[in-house]
Amino acid sequence: MNVIHRSAMSSDDLVGLAEVADLAKVSRTVVSNWRVRDCRFPPAVANLRSGPVFHRDKIIRYLGKRAKTMAHVISTINLKGGVGKTTTTVGLAELLAVEFGKKVLVIDLDPQTNATTVLIGEDRWRELNNEHYTLATLFKDALRPQDEPARFNLEATLQRDVSSVGEVKNVDLLPSSLDLIDVQDRLASMPSGQFYSNNPTDLLRRAVRPILDNYDYVIVDCPPNLGIVTLNGIRISESYIIPTIPDVLSTYGIPQIQTRVKDFADNLGETITELGIVITKYRSGSTLHRNTLDRLQTDRRLPLVFNTVIPEGNAIAASSEYSATSTLKQKYQYQGGYEAFRDLAAEVIEAAEAIA
Repeated sequence: MNVIHRSAMSSDDLVGLAEVADLAKVSRTVVSNWRVRDCRFPPAVANLRSGPVFHRDKIIRYLGKRAKTMAHVISTINLKGGVGKTTTTVGLAELLAVEFGKKVLVIDLDPQTNATTVLIGEDRWRELNNEHYTLATLFKDALRPQDEPARFNLEATLQRDVSSVGEVKNVDLLPSSLDLIDVQDRLASMPSGQFYSNNPTDLLRRAVRPILDNYDYVIVDCPPNLGIVTLNGIRISESYIIPTIPDVLSTYGIPQIQTRVKDFADNLGETITELGIVITKYRSGSTLHRNTLDRLQTDRRLPLVFNTVIPEGNAIAASSEYSATSTLKQKYQYQGGYEAFRDLAAEVIEAAEAIA
């Protein structure tokens, strides 16, 4: 047991778990979760019979850091395309807004622009792209000569109350562009700026920081790679999920995602939590799908697998088209799609709040 020397520190300088909970205005259980999950949580000065005690000043500084971003920011990542990543992103956003009353921002970093066109349609996307009101402009600004003015306009780029579904409110979008394909490769050679102030993985965070706290949830649809654009999405995230079809090719890169994200977070001195794997396009009649799901659930080296699986179905496949409907039940119909996204959203909320 550590010993606290009274001559060096008074009892007013120390706080226990209950006092930390009071300072943070959360439950003691939440504080305990912070201690386990967040490497930034200050170490205990001593472990007494009544429990651990901490430096008050260090706890206050820690709580100040946590308070900077109130939104839960979650990236969706997979190194393979066609696994339902965008469908999961959009389905989560819509159900979080409608069923759980959350204010949601979708950040589309994937140059395929699928989340963008699902939420605003191709015609509106072309208008924005022609006016340079997409996230490609943000990254292009980092590559411009120093004497040229920046063109990215956050207010004009942000699309409010998107979705083709009438009942969906409170979902906003920062749209993507095909131009991100070219920008991705050029970012690695961007000028570093004075005192290395230009960090190519910090561009998105610096741009969207003014609006993040307007939202309860921010979902970042990342490209199917671990390049600089994806790292920008991970940089602003507190956690990530991995949508995947339960087959060998779709799940092959999961350990690489885990390793790269952990190394990136460690380099930043932060924690980016694996919320879990989302099984998509699941066919219960497929032996391959059942066996792969069982392997993912029992492999302790992998993130946990959410209980909810997204089934393969015509309505879910058709949801990738911008088509006007009145309700989400009409969009996803009654083949298990609506209920699956609703149940997944509930699981994501529970997991995200556990690390908050």
